[in-house]
Amino acid sequence: MSKRDPIPPAFLFHHPAHFIALGFGSGLLPGMPGTWGTLPAIPVALFLRALHNDALYLAATALLIAVGTWAAHITGQRLNEPDHSGIVIDEIAAFVLMLFFTDGSWQHIALAFVLFRLFDILKPPPIRYFDTRMKNGIGVMLDDLLAAAYALLAMVALLRLWIFFAAPA
Repeated sequence: MSKRDPIPPAFLFHHPAHFIALGFGSGLLPGMPGTWGTLPAIPVALFLRALHNDALYLAATALLIAVGTWAAHITGQRLNEPDHSGIVIDEIAAFVLMLFFTDGSWQHIALAFVLFRLFDILKPPPIRYFDTRMKNGIGVMLDDLLAAAYALLAMVALLRLWIFFAAPA
């Protein structure tokens, strides 16, 4: 199977790893699976934020990353394509982590979303290196975690510039 070949919907339920790796079905949506696959991270992050416990948020995110790495690896093997575009748990986990560092406002979530998708699509160095060379669950997860880190740095820079230029003289 190639990276872009559609996955039959029934595949989602063949193994729990498939359900997780395919973003609970969001990775099966046509057109932009990575973008569709990032969206489930928003309610997950909002739920975790509502618990008002940073340690629990980070522990749940670490568990999501660990389980997602396992699920991506299993599903990639079964699809005979380690980083099939339908595998989106990496987008979900990385974006949940990124949203931990925002204030939770819809403006920051929207900005984070755009920046994360931009860096995930462009894959600047060293993201592309890991994306092309690490063909396992760790590689699948790592390139999106790096994209989230780049997006977070860009977001901080943009917000600082906004504050600088918007401040009264």
